[in-house]
Amino acid sequence: MEPVLAELDSVSKSYAGIPVLKRVNFSVRAGEIHALLGGNGAGKSTLMKILAGLVQASGGDVRIADAPLVPATPAQALAMGLYLVPQEAHIFPNQSVLENICIGLPKPAAAYRARVQELIAQIGVSLSPETKAATLEIADRQIVEILRGLVREAKVLILDEPTSALTPHEVQTLFARMQGLRAAGHGLVFISHKLHELRAVCDRITVLRDGNVVLSANMDQSTDSDILTAMSPGVTELEARGAGRQTSSEAVLALDALSGEGFVDISFDVRRGEVLGLTGVVGAGRTELAETLVGLRPRTCGDVMLEGQMFRANSPSDAVRQGIVHLSEDRQQYGLFLEAPLFWNASSFVYDRLPFFLRPGTERKRFARYREMLGIKCASPDQPAGSLSGGNQQKVLLAKCLVAEPKLLILDEPTRGVDVGARNDIYRIIEELAAQGTSVLLISSDFDEVVRLSDRIAVMAGGHLAGELPGGATTDEISQLAFEAREVEHA
Repeated sequence: MEPVLAELDSVSKSYAGIPVLKRVNFSVRAGEIHALLGGNGAGKSTLMKILAGLVQASGGDVRIADAPLVPATPAQALAMGLYLVPQEAHIFPNQSVLENICIGLPKPAAAYRARVQELIAQIGVSLSPETKAATLEIADRQIVEILRGLVREAKVLILDEPTSALTPHEVQTLFARMQGLRAAGHGLVFISHKLHELRAVCDRITVLRDGNVVLSANMDQSTDSDILTAMSPGVTELEARGAGRQTSSEAVLALDALSGEGFVDISFDVRRGEVLGLTGVVGAGRTELAETLVGLRPRTCGDVMLEGQMFRANSPSDAVRQGIVHLSEDRQQYGLFLEAPLFWNASSFVYDRLPFFLRPGTERKRFARYREMLGIKCASPDQPAGSLSGGNQQKVLLAKCLVAEPKLLILDEPTRGVDVGARNDIYRIIEELAAQGTSVLLISSDFDEVVRLSDRIAVMAGGHLAGELPGGATTDEISQLAFEAREVEHA
C-alpha cells in the first residue's frame, strides 16, 4: 500500500457551539485520487480548509507527510507540500496571469515563465501568461488556481469543484493531467457533485453528511445508489425534464442581429413559458451576450424586443424594472452581498419598491417563504450570505431573482457547485416557472443539463450562433455544433 501523504484523525470543528465536523477521519495516499462528496453544508470545504491550514480544528490531529501541521497555517501546509485549489478563484485582477500564478514565490515571476508555459501546454488550455487577470472567464480563473499548485510542486493537491465552469473537452484535459499527477506519485483530493466525473478518475470515495463520515470505500465497490443514499437519503436521481410541456408561440424576448463585446449577429427568440438552453464552449460569447442584455456591457448594433416593445437596459437594475432578471455565473462578485443578511439579499432587487417602515418585517417574511421553497439551509435570516455553503448561496441568489417576478429570467450556470439535492430543487423551480408562463434563458456549459431542461437549444461558438436544436437533442449533436463551428472559426 502506498504511503499516506496527508491525514486527518478524529477531526472536529464547531462554530458558536454548533458542530460542523464530528470526529472525521480522512486520508490521501501517494498515487491516488480520493473523491470527497457530500451535500451542501455537509462539511467538505471546512474539512479541506482544516487540512490546508486555513481553519483551525476544534479537536483531532492533522498530519502532512507524517508530520503534524504545526503551526496550522496555509504557509506551513504549502511548505509541507499541500495546496488547496478553492471553489471560488482568488484573483488579483490588475496583475497578469503569470504574476497571479507566481505570487508569493521567492523569485520574480519572470523566473518561472518557462515552467508556467510548460504547465499550460501540458494542461492543454489556451491561456497567455501576459493576459490581465481581470479579463479572464471563470473557467480560466480556476485554471490559474490549479497552476498555482502545480508550479509549487505540491505533493497533495485539493481540487474543490474544479470542473464547475469547464467545458466537456476541458474537463477531459484536466482529468488527463490529474491522472498524470497520480502516476507521478501525487495525492489528489477531488471534490465534485458529479458522479460520472468521480467515477472517471477517482480511486476512493468518502461521503460526508451533517459533519459525519457516512461512507468510505473504494470507488469501484460503491454503486451510484449507495453514494446518493449516503449523501442524501431519499434522493436517487436528478429529475428529468417535464415531458410534453406546452409552450406558447409568442416571443417574449427577440434578438435581431445583436452584436457586442465577444459576439456578433445573434438572432433568436425566447417564447412565453419556454426554457431556451443557450450553450457552447467557454469563450463562445454566451455570458457576454447575457451581460449585454442587462446593461453590463455595451451593444454595438442590433435590436432587442421585450413583449413586442424595443428594449434597452442601462444597468441590471434598469433591466429588472423592465422585467428581465439576470442570475450571474459569478455569485460572489456580482450576485450576493456577502456581508449583508440573507433576508436583505433576497429582497435586494426590489428594495426600492418597499416603504421604509415595512422593509424589515416584509423582507423576513419573504425570505422565510423562499427559504422553505428552495430548501435554504441557514441558522437565521440575519445570517450573512458569505457564511453559507456555495450551494446555499446559489439558492439565495435564485430567491433574489424570483422575488423580482421577472418576465424573462436569465440563468447563467445556475447549478454550478451545488449538490444533487440542491440541483433537483433548482430544476424543479425552473420547471415550475416555465409552467407558470415565465420565460427562461438557461445558459450552461453542462450539455446534459441543457438537454434535460430545454424546450429548444441554441448553440454558440466563437461569438456566433452555430445553430438551433429541438428539445430532446443529444449531447453529441450539441458538441458537433459547438466544437466544429469553433474549429471553422479558427481555421
